[in-house]
Amino acid sequence: MLCWPFVVWFGLAHNSLHWLLPLMAVMLLFRLRQARQALAPMRFVTRSVALTGIALCATSWLLKTHQLLLYYPVTVSLIMLLVFGCSLWSNMPLVERLARLRTPDLPESAVRYTRRVTQVWCVFFMVNGGIALFTALYGDMRLWTLWNGMISYLLMGLLMAGEWLIRRQLIKREMQ
Repeated sequence: MLCWPFVVWFGLAHNSLHWLLPLMAVMLLFRLRQARQALAPMRFVTRSVALTGIALCATSWLLKTHQLLLYYPVTVSLIMLLVFGCSLWSNMPLVERLARLRTPDLPESAVRYTRRVTQVWCVFFMVNGGIALFTALYGDMRLWTLWNGMISYLLMGLLMAGEWLIRRQLIKREMQ
């Protein structure tokens, strides 16, 4: 699914989405099947993202308008924003749940930190979704592919790695 932007770009650039759409839908069906094996906090995300992609592929194929595929990254960001945001109103925000998979006995400072990180992820998904929407509406495929196929993944990876490194340091400091 990381290749989605490049597959869409290739399909639009070479007018070959008529055969790529069914292939993409089948890949998403496999992803939907894999959702059963995902960790509980991410099962809903995996299912929602796969179903959204399948719906976009089917609608694009039926309407023969492939521009709908450009909105997949927007919907993924929206789904992630909803999941992370809604978890802020639960007893345990999503980042804390994920952190506890590795470190069940999180110190109180780490618990506060994970709540703040969950809020940071919400801001990230708002900004990322907004830029993804802009690139889809603007219609420049190079810009769309650059943002949705590379820059957003790099920023997401940096945020994830930075958050993990800071959390490790925080836990290490608390344990001393």
